[in-house]
Amino acid sequence: MSVSHVRIKQDAGPGAIKGRGTGLNPANRFNAERLEAFDDGWDHEEERERPQTTLLRDAARSIIARNDSPDLAFDTSVNPYRGCEHGCIYCFARPSHAYLGFSPGLDFETKIIFKPEAASLLEKELSRPGYKPGVIVLGSNTDPYQPVERTLGITRSILQVLERFNHPVGIVTKSAGVARDKDILVRMATSRLAKVHVSITTLDPALARAMEPRAASPARRLAAISELAEAGIPVGVMVSPMIPGLNDAEMERILAEATKAGATSAYTTMLRLPHELSALFTDWLQKYLPNRATHVLSLIRQSRAGQLSDSQFHTRFTGTGPYVGLMAQRFTRAVQRLGLNKERYRLDVSQFRVPGRTPVSLQMSLF
Repeated sequence: MSVSHVRIKQDAGPGAIKGRGTGLNPANRFNAERLEAFDDGWDHEEERERPQTTLLRDAARSIIARNDSPDLAFDTSVNPYRGCEHGCIYCFARPSHAYLGFSPGLDFETKIIFKPEAASLLEKELSRPGYKPGVIVLGSNTDPYQPVERTLGITRSILQVLERFNHPVGIVTKSAGVARDKDILVRMATSRLAKVHVSITTLDPALARAMEPRAASPARRLAAISELAEAGIPVGVMVSPMIPGLNDAEMERILAEATKAGATSAYTTMLRLPHELSALFTDWLQKYLPNRATHVLSLIRQSRAGQLSDSQFHTRFTGTGPYVGLMAQRFTRAVQRLGLNKERYRLDVSQFRVPGRTPVSLQMSLF
């Protein structure tokens, strides 16, 4: 597997924390108070380099999130966790941590909100008389297979509920841990009730380690695609986000390796830097890729009408301008050449049933 290595600065300097995406903790934009760090003259190197992950219980009374965005292909999603220990520096979900009273920086990857009642809440919502089934997406915001899932198993419990209800599910993850639930996914896939998308941003282990410090390595993600595909589970690859001047040169190779592993579909999105994420990503570039930072930021601005971010529907996931147009052409040609996206795999919502309840169609047939 050939990769183009990006020269990552090994000593990223003050503020960088080994195993974390960022050492910054910018102030919450909803708080009136502002805290500023200062040097007290003592060396806190060990404390700074070993921030611990804290799990916080979510007391939410509902679990299904709904959206009406015109540029999303799904209406409903479930997120077992808020915050993500993978620590991906580019994650567009980081600013959402501010709604919880935390920082989108280090807090996002060290203060993880988990939903222990997710399965029972989901069962209750699916059982409501007026519920209309659609594809539920796991991983639309934060990864459902981040490290804590190994011990908590919340995502697995959600899948068990969806299987009992014959409810279709789509999964987006950059974790090889999705293969642990292969037993459930195989059964659901047989009935066209499950599909998995594995996100691969780069094939370069050094770049992945810097950008996505606690996510599975590129090789392990490819292995997960292979394992799922061999089991008969439809699997696609998310080549996302594409970052101009950083990982976009790898697009065709990622698609080729994913196809070789068994992926049959592919999607891509452009880097998004909403709210605090612009400053966090800029700081990361300057620490790890100081010689490339100016060029990368310039290309991002060229792709975002002169800005680092664009919140407009229809363009926020794709970007605009000649550079973006060229990337789109490359993606389309690679997909066609590799035979990806030949058939649109549609999940079946017609099989939805509330366990123990006679379907309305059957009730009516009795009269």
